[in-house]
Amino acid sequence: MHGIQVFTLSALTRCKWLLIAMVLWLTLGSVVCLAEESSTSSKHPDSSRPRVIVTTDGEVDDRCSMVRFLLTSNEFDVEGLVNSSSQFHWQGGTGWSAFHRPEWIKEYIGLYRQVYPQLRQHDANYPAPDALLRCWKIGNIGPDGEYEQRTEGAEWIANVLLDDSDDRPIWLQAWGGTNTIARALRIVEEEHPERMREVAAKTRLFLIWEQDNTYQDYIRPHWEKYQMITIISDQFDCMAYIWPKVLPAETQRYFDADWMGEHILQQHGPLCAAYEHENGAFRSEGDTPAFLHAIPTGLRSTTSPDWGGWGGRFELVRNQVWMDPPPRDDWLHPTGRWGYKNSWSKRLENASSPEDVQIRTEYFRPMWRWLPQVQNDFAARADWCVNGYDSANHPPQVVLKNGSLNFSATPGAVLSLDASSSRDPDGDGLSFHWWHYWQAGQFAGEPLPESHATTCQVTIPKTAKPGDRFHMICEVTDSGTPPLTRYQRVVIRVPSDNDSSPNRTSAESPAEAGSDDEGE
Repeated sequence: MHGIQVFTLSALTRCKWLLIAMVLWLTLGSVVCLAEESSTSSKHPDSSRPRVIVTTDGEVDDRCSMVRFLLTSNEFDVEGLVNSSSQFHWQGGTGWSAFHRPEWIKEYIGLYRQVYPQLRQHDANYPAPDALLRCWKIGNIGPDGEYEQRTEGAEWIANVLLDDSDDRPIWLQAWGGTNTIARALRIVEEEHPERMREVAAKTRLFLIWEQDNTYQDYIRPHWEKYQMITIISDQFDCMAYIWPKVLPAETQRYFDADWMGEHILQQHGPLCAAYEHENGAFRSEGDTPAFLHAIPTGLRSTTSPDWGGWGGRFELVRNQVWMDPPPRDDWLHPTGRWGYKNSWSKRLENASSPEDVQIRTEYFRPMWRWLPQVQNDFAARADWCVNGYDSANHPPQVVLKNGSLNFSATPGAVLSLDASSSRDPDGDGLSFHWWHYWQAGQFAGEPLPESHATTCQVTIPKTAKPGDRFHMICEVTDSGTPPLTRYQRVVIRVPSDNDSSPNRTSAESPAEAGSDDEGE
């Protein structure tokens, strides 16, 4: 009996350890699977990664923008990719208004899947293709402005907005019309009216024009009262079909056939090969500024729409609705819908007199001033599709020594800013450019001097008044191919007489600097 008993215990022990091993194997396998196929946002998210939802009508420029968006998706937590319609394209439309079948998003994710292993070598934050497929939904794709139907896409957006497990802002982008977004917000209003203020506080709308009536018919009367931050862009048009007419000549070379062929279209994998060009040249990406605005470049552009960045710069019009700065002092923002028919871009598109051409050039400056860096960023990501880490370039990391980005300083005070701790992941050399982004600040005098050293001495003019703000940009570019640029923005506020003493400088919170910092 004893011998049999020993044998039985030994067998049981082996079975126990075998069972434990199987459980561990399954558990580890599940962990690997979850890491690979997890949703694109986390319950414990990195606060620097913006949450984004794209709605798109599938026009050719949307498809071009989607190529760049997928290559940039490592910068975001992608919460949704949703088909929608617009005044230009809808299901059942014919001719120019014909609707590109919704499955195009699935097909582009399939192309992304083919380059995903390569992209992951450069950044582990690239979302798994299956995670992107899970958040692809079909929204309201009926005739212009249809938002009565309760669609899967609208329900998906509503559920993301109502999810209270993540309090980061959600950037809702309307590459087409706002009808699916309107339906999502209507679901919130009808089923959770007590949470409207809460949802509005975390929602950020970036509209590429108002491409249907649903913003005016529903969103504005029901949601603007909650001060929901909304950007309605017209500046985007300089990245759309009219770019050959409106971009400065020195910028157009980043869009011509030679540049696009070398850096994007040829020998950069199947996703870039799907980019729909115009005889080899850049065609149109009118919707790209909607997500350029949210890329964490160091410009902190999501802090406030008037700070400006890769997606343009805007000014407050009403109730946290922001639009483009007027090209002329006597041009007023529309009181109603802002879109194709009353666009300043379209009014200026065919300008011919030197005065009007100059006005047009300045109108688009908040966008085109960054476009060489934007295009080089695109080129680097295209390289990541086919090259290993050691054979490609990656953005520099801009680091300020004192760590603070917001200061209070009185007139005559001197601040020493030091970016000498900046580094490049590839070991490339770095060039520095400190400059005063005066359009983003509040100061009536001359712009402050520039510097091309690692350090910058900023003297607050003695003519500065309480409430004035100075935005100093530290622009750092590496010597790699293509050269890549990242930034830090230092905001200096002149305090009122009762909260400062002469010649005093001090670091302050983002709220004191002028608005709520969203952690970019």
